[in-house]
Amino acid sequence: MRILYSHRIQSRDGMSVHVEELVAAFRAAGHQVLVVGPGLYDQAQFGGESRLVALVRRHLPGGIGELAELAYNIPAYRRLRRACRDFKPDLIYERYNLFYLAGAWLARRTRLPYFLEVNSPIAEERTRFGGLHLLRLARRLEASVWRSADCVLAVTDVLRGLIAQAGVPSDRIQVTPNGADPARFAALASRSDVDGPITLGFVGFVRDWHGLDAVIRAMAEDSDGPALRLVVVGDGPARPGLEQQAAALGIADRVRFTGLAEREAVPSLVAGFDIALQPRVVSYASPLKIFDYMAAGRAIIAPDQPNIREILTDGETALLFDPAQADMSAPSGMWYAIRRLAADAGLRRRLGEAARAEITRRDYTWAGNARRIIEWAQVARGEMLPNAAPTAHVAGKPYTVGQP
Repeated sequence: MRILYSHRIQSRDGMSVHVEELVAAFRAAGHQVLVVGPGLYDQAQFGGESRLVALVRRHLPGGIGELAELAYNIPAYRRLRRACRDFKPDLIYERYNLFYLAGAWLARRTRLPYFLEVNSPIAEERTRFGGLHLLRLARRLEASVWRSADCVLAVTDVLRGLIAQAGVPSDRIQVTPNGADPARFAALASRSDVDGPITLGFVGFVRDWHGLDAVIRAMAEDSDGPALRLVVVGDGPARPGLEQQAAALGIADRVRFTGLAEREAVPSLVAGFDIALQPRVVSYASPLKIFDYMAAGRAIIAPDQPNIREILTDGETALLFDPAQADMSAPSGMWYAIRRLAADAGLRRRLGEAARAEITRRDYTWAGNARRIIEWAQVARGEMLPNAAPTAHVAGKPYTVGQP
């Protein structure tokens, strides 16, 4: 199949990982993919957005900046239309972004199947975290783009529900969680027997809302438990404050920041984790780090909330804690779970092995995602009957394309 992959990503972070992994999986399966996106994407450094985009966002008033995002659709559409004319795709696949309309316009003109990958309700997200001035317009355009797609690919069932609330028919929404490449982690050995401190680990772009400050504070306050250290693989705006916090609490020697790490380096860094952490996560996300933790066979601690329960099962593939529990040392708290795992090598090994097996059992892989998307596209193109469509797993249950 010939796939025209459209995006408006201008940063090289988790979003770019998703794009590049999925494109590579399509190509490995023998499909031709033409990626069309901003030229600034290639100039951005790993771990951040392009410098020009950062300057524009910093100096343009909010509403003007959002109008500039809308204006970007004109050159983006022209570039996409030229690519479509020359490449002659069978499918338009787009990673959704707020105020980005080019793919929907092209699909309407060409009548090609239009698949839209949605990773978050960006209008809501930007309102809450980044500020959004043209809120009413943003919400109307978001719903319109979602409804225009032949298939909307949501990363969680929670997000699927939000998309349905915007008026997208349920039979046009499929769930495709993020994934991992198990081959990259296949050589990692077990860490059930550890000499010295137990290593807590976190991978990702470090923001305040990730909750690592609570982990550092608990490490400093807990003088009775096993010796622990924390390794943070990544960088971000919260790092300076966390480093200052660790120094002020007298545990700077037990908290290590590796800085930015290329994707290829992640397995070797995760290999040093005994306990892999996801302290907080928004309600609709499918965290990339969790799939890496699972593929690495590490014992995972994560919040007990619906989108995480779609992937992990408490006591079987992870320990889940109550994110609303203020007392982290209470039996339902995060620190209680950390201390429990730190003291039990056998439990760490069992959870890690089960999590790794779950990657295979439920096919949480980029190759699996690519295969399912292609089969759904074949249904959309009339090349496959709906009852022969692929089956995915949502919250541990089979889910077939076309099933409401």
